[in-house]
Amino acid sequence: MAGVRSPSRRTSRLQLALPGSLLAIAALGTLTLFFHGASAGGQTVSTRVSGTHLTSKSCGTVNIKGVSPVANSGDPFTSSQLKCQHGKIVSYGNGAITYSNPPPSYIAAGRLLFAQTCSSCHGNEANGVDPSGHATIGPNLQGVGAATVDFWVSTGRMPAADIKAVEAERRPTRLSDTQALQLAAFVNSLDPAVPAIPNPHLAGADLAIGADLFSLNCAACHTITGAGDALAFNTNAPSIQNRQITAQQVAAAMRIGPANMPRFSGNLTDPQVRDVVAYVTTEIQHPASPGGAGLGGVGPVAEGFVALLIGVGGLVLICFWIGERA
Repeated sequence: MAGVRSPSRRTSRLQLALPGSLLAIAALGTLTLFFHGASAGGQTVSTRVSGTHLTSKSCGTVNIKGVSPVANSGDPFTSSQLKCQHGKIVSYGNGAITYSNPPPSYIAAGRLLFAQTCSSCHGNEANGVDPSGHATIGPNLQGVGAATVDFWVSTGRMPAADIKAVEAERRPTRLSDTQALQLAAFVNSLDPAVPAIPNPHLAGADLAIGADLFSLNCAACHTITGAGDALAFNTNAPSIQNRQITAQQVAAAMRIGPANMPRFSGNLTDPQVRDVVAYVTTEIQHPASPGGAGLGGVGPVAEGFVALLIGVGGLVLICFWIGERA
């Protein structure tokens, strides 16, 4: 009948409209990732990206150059647990890792401590510039995030024992954990940034996955046993067998990339970082040796050399002794 569309015609129009709808959905999804938002206290946080900074009504302006926009990778604005107060990020994260900033009450003490222990190398405002306007020997610290400052101070690498050293070595820390947080609070107040200080929840970690990820991402420099190794230009990948290295410090190192270490902010999610941290703090720092003496965990090549030297050498001496008696 005239004026009545046939089912086949309606179906064909639906088929033509379907690809366009899918493209529109994909475009909206892409825009959502670029201008990503999150929830803070149950409220939607609208965000605006400007260069390396991201501004939101609830969290203020945050330097995000140190994180990836991939979900569950240390980015507060893709977090399921973002908490902001008075325009500042308090904490964020998920079930694998919780990231927290030091309390604002630490800023005043941190400013005084920074002037006493850090300003001669990093400038009074941690911007790498001295009062005369010349570059200082230390780099600009503004925008590095609380995790970076806390890591370098809590591991004893800063304040530097030798400012001319090619690489700052881990050593007993001169400052307390609280003082490290105070310095982190002050520096982060100058240009609020992420990542914040991570706290991995190891209860749900998968050690098998952690071992695989460690082999792929860490063993090339730290060796498969975590004993550390020499790198170029008189630098080294430190041993991570040291039991004084905490889970927090391992997670922070993976997120900030100190010294020659790459920053694993885009290729490893928080659950994967947690798995690696759990593997390092258990299997690497507390190795089991079911086959006998671990010989310091120096690896199969050195262990094989010891076996040949002592084992085969001992057998040769025994053979000579038997021959002499015969």
